Amino acid sequence: MNRKQRRASAKLGKAGLGQRGSPSAGAAAKLLEEGLTHHRAGRLAEAEACYQQMLAAQPDHADALHLLGLIAYQVRRADLAVELIGRAIERNERNAAYFSNCGNALQALNRYEEALASYDRALALEPDHAEAFNNRGAALEELKRLDEALASYDKMLALKPASAEAFYNRGNVLKALGRRDEALASYDRALALKPDYAEAFNNRGVALQELQRFDEALASHDKALALKPDYAEAANSRGNALQALQRFDEALASYDKALALKPEYAEAFNNRGNVLRALRRFDEALTSYNKAVALKPSYAEAFSNCGVTLQELRRFDEALASYENAQALNPDYAEAHWNEGLLRLLTGDFDRGWIKSEWRWKVKSFASSKRSLAQPLWLGDGAVEGKTILLHSEQGLGDTIQFCRYVPLVAERGARVILQVDEPLRQLVSGVAGVSHCISNAEAPPDFDLHCPLLSLPLAFATRLDTIPCATPYLGVPAHTTDWEARLGPKHRPRIGLVWSGSPRHENDLNRSIKLDVMSRLFDVAATFVSLQKDVRPGDQATLNARSDLLDLGKSLESFSDTAALISHLDLVISVDTSVAHLAGALGRPVWILLPYRPDWRWLLDREDSPWYPTARLFRQTDSREWQSVVERVHDALHHMVRNARA
Repeated sequence: MNRKQRRASAKLGKAGLGQRGSPSAGAAAKLLEEGLTHHRAGRLAEAEACYQQMLAAQPDHADALHLLGLIAYQVRRADLAVELIGRAIERNERNAAYFSNCGNALQALNRYEEALASYDRALALEPDHAEAFNNRGAALEELKRLDEALASYDKMLALKPASAEAFYNRGNVLKALGRRDEALASYDRALALKPDYAEAFNNRGVALQELQRFDEALASHDKALALKPDYAEAANSRGNALQALQRFDEALASYDKALALKPEYAEAFNNRGNVLRALRRFDEALTSYNKAVALKPSYAEAFSNCGVTLQELRRFDEALASYENAQALNPDYAEAHWNEGLLRLLTGDFDRGWIKSEWRWKVKSFASSKRSLAQPLWLGDGAVEGKTILLHSEQGLGDTIQFCRYVPLVAERGARVILQVDEPLRQLVSGVAGVSHCISNAEAPPDFDLHCPLLSLPLAFATRLDTIPCATPYLGVPAHTTDWEARLGPKHRPRIGLVWSGSPRHENDLNRSIKLDVMSRLFDVAATFVSLQKDVRPGDQATLNARSDLLDLGKSLESFSDTAALISHLDLVISVDTSVAHLAGALGRPVWILLPYRPDWRWLLDREDSPWYPTARLFRQTDSREWQSVVERVHDALHHMVRNARA
C-alpha cells in the first residue's frame, strides 16, 4: 500500500497573519501587504524580499518572522521554519496561527510529539481553529494514536463540513483501523466535494483492495491516473490490484510505469519483484528486490520477499539469511518469522520450525483465524489430566484432517477433548479416538479449561520427523445412505479416483492445480476413472462433459463423509495437494499426490513417501515446473500397477 499523500496544511488567510505591525509604521505595513500579495500568488522570492526588508527596519516584527517561516516550510526547509516561527512566538505568544504553523514544520521534521503540543497551544488560544484540528489529526496518525486522530478530524469537520482534505484524512485513519467500509464512505465524501481529488481515488482503491473488491479498486486507480498521469503511487497501487486479479503482465507494466515516473521508488521495485516471482521469472525478481533494498536498506519486507524467491530456487541457506536480515531490521516482522518457520519445516528442522510457526498469529492473513479466548493456551506445558481442552481448527480443511491425529494423544494425557472444526468436517472427525464432543465453528463451545489450535499440537508434543504420529487409519467412514457400489457399477477394473484442482482462492493455486486436459493422459490405462472433483472450473467442465471414460461423481458429494465413503470403494486416489489427498491418507487408503517444484512444507523435499501418511506416494515436479512429465510418470506407474493387479 502506498503512503498517504498529505502534508500538513498552512494557509495565509486571516488565521495565518497574526497581528499587523504598528499603524505608525506605514512603510512596514505597505511592505507587509506587498509581500502577502506576492506570497498568495506563489511568488515566494518576491515575498521573501519584502519580509526581509521589514525585518531590516523592524528586527522584532513577529509577522515578518512568521511569514518567512512559512516560506521556509513551503520550500521544504522545515528546520529553518521552526527557527523563524519560534522567534515569532517569542515575540507574540497569543497568536494561534503561529503555533499551528510551527506544528506543521515540526511534523515535517518527524518531531510529532512537539508538533502535537504546538497544535494544542494553538487550540487553547483559538478553540475553533479548524486547520489545527486537521493537522493535529495528522500528527496523532503518525504517532499511531488512531482513535484520537479520528476524533481530531471529526472536530475539523464539525467546524468545516465541506473540507475534502479532512474527509480524505479521516478515510486514511478508518482504513488503518480496519474499518474499510467507513473509510470508503469517507473517501466518497471527499470526492463528492472535490471530484478531481486524485489521492482520494487512489487510497479509495487501496481500501477496495483490502476488501477483495479488486475490479472496483482497479477502476478507482485508473480514475486517479486519468486526473494525474504522473502519479507514481497510483501506478504502483494499480499494479497491486492487477496482481491480485492475476493479470500479471499488466501488473508488471504498471509497476514499470511507476518506476519510470519515480526511479527511486523502493516499494514499486518490491512489488515488481512479487509479480516477477508469480511469473516464475525468479532471477529478475531477485534483481528487483535487490534494487529495493539498495534504495531502502531498512526494507524488511523486501528482504523477506527475496527470501521467498530464493526458497523457490532452492537456495535455502541464502533464503534463511534473507529472512534473518528482515528480522534484524524489524524484530516484530511476523511474515519474516513465519516464512523462516515454513522453510525450516520444509527442510525437516521441526525443532525450530514449530516454534517459528507460532508467529502466524501476527501475520495479517491469519489474524481473522485467531481466537480471543479467556482460557489459557496450552502448548504442552502443564498437566491436562482431569481438564477439558478445546482443540480448534484454524486454516484449511486439509490441515484439520492432518492434525486431528493428535486428538488421541491429548486424550491419553487424561484430558476431555472438545473438537471444533468447520461444519463440512464435523461428522467425519467426530469419530476420531479421544473426541468427547465435536462441534462446528459456528457453535459456541461448552465450558472448557484450556485451548489449543490444531496446528500448534506438533509444538505441544515436540514432534520431530521420527516421532510423527502416523498410525493410519485414524479416520473412519461414517454411516451413509448413498449406495456408492451401485453408483460405480460392476467392478471389472481397478477404480481410480481423481482430483486435479484445489480451491482457486488458495495462495499457491497457480502452482498446485492442473488442467483436466493434462490429466487425460492417464485415461488409456485399463482402469475405471472416477472424478472426486466437487467444484469443476469452467475451463475443465467442457473436457469433463466430453469424456465418457471419466465417471463424474463429484457433484454427488455433499460432505466429506460422502467423499470418505466413496474413497472406501476405490483402489487408489490420485490427487493434487488438496484436502482429498489428506482424507485418503487419513483413511489409510492408497493415494498418489502430485506436487509442485516448491511443495507445501508438509511434503518435505526429494522423497517419494510421506512420514505423515504411510499409504501416500509423492510425484514431484522437476525444476522445469511443468506437469506433463509428472503426469507421464504417474501414467507409467499406474499402468504398471494395473498390469500387476491383473497378473
